[in-house]
Amino acid sequence: QVQLEESGGGLVQAGGSLRLSCAASGRTFTSYSMGWFRQAPGKEREFVAAITWRGDNTPYADSVKGRFTISRDNAVNTAYLQMNNLKPEDTAVYYCAAVPGRCSGYGCSLVDRWPYWGQGTQVTVSS
Repeated sequence: QVQLEESGGGLVQAGGSLRLSCAASGRTFTSYSMGWFRQAPGKEREFVAAITWRGDNTPYADSVKGRFTISRDNAVNTAYLQMNNLKPEDTAVYYCAAVPGRCSGYGCSLVDRWPYWGQGTQVTVSS
């Protein structure tokens, strides 16, 4: 079992930046792949980005490529999502997720692939 807690959300103008953090506790952080998903009002939860425990594989959703960067610091059991050039369509609740082992490829983008979730943090981008 691993517990996840997100932070760093808020209100920002279009073109601005935010950095989300996901603090993990419980089982060994380095044995988990970490991911970020988001859910806008009235929409399904969607994949944003993921990172393997070594950081050697980092798939992204097409909608955020070139603007968002996922990273992790295994020394402090924390994953990050740096979000630059934010757009109003990025407005959503952002969730951190964890899965044991290596997550890569298409399966990484499936919500059901991830057994552990945080409570979410709101990101609102104004135009």
